[in-house]
Amino acid sequence: SIKKAAGEGSGVNYEEIVYEGYAPGGVAVICNIVTDNRNRTSADVRHIFDKCGGNLGAPGSVSYMFDNKGQIVVEREPGMDEDEMMMIALDAGAEDMKALDDVFEIYNAPNDFSAVREELEKLGYGFLSAEVSMIPQTTVDASDPELAEKIERMIERFDDNDDVQQIYHNAILPEVEEEE
Repeated sequence: SIKKAAGEGSGVNYEEIVYEGYAPGGVAVICNIVTDNRNRTSADVRHIFDKCGGNLGAPGSVSYMFDNKGQIVVEREPGMDEDEMMMIALDAGAEDMKALDDVFEIYNAPNDFSAVREELEKLGYGFLSAEVSMIPQTTVDASDPELAEKIERMIERFDDNDDVQQIYHNAILPEVEEEE
């Protein structure tokens, strides 16, 4: 027992678990977790949902509201044409693209993610982010300051848990100005 507690002896078995539930305001939340102790992590996740006014759901209770997609975010340079970028992305194998004020969000199937990313890299595009992510199909407006604070508190608590690898939600939170 002492050797096991000290990290010696038999190897540690990690398992991946996905927890789903709702934050305040009906916001869907998915947590991807890697843990060596399912019981401890289950209790921790349930506690965070309860403490923050949410509800832990059954498997599949919110995942149907998300699409698993590759998402590549390219910074929009002055003079970049939206139609031209769309053609480049589609030629690289992307499924869709959104043009926002300062970025292009390029979406693709998870299996095509690496090929699309490599093709765009060859063409000289730099990425602000590039990852396979859970993209919400619908969103919940969380512009009410009290609701936004509750949701952000829940996300922060999940971030602080060492077992939580990724958190996905469908809330549109107000932009917070960073203090420096």
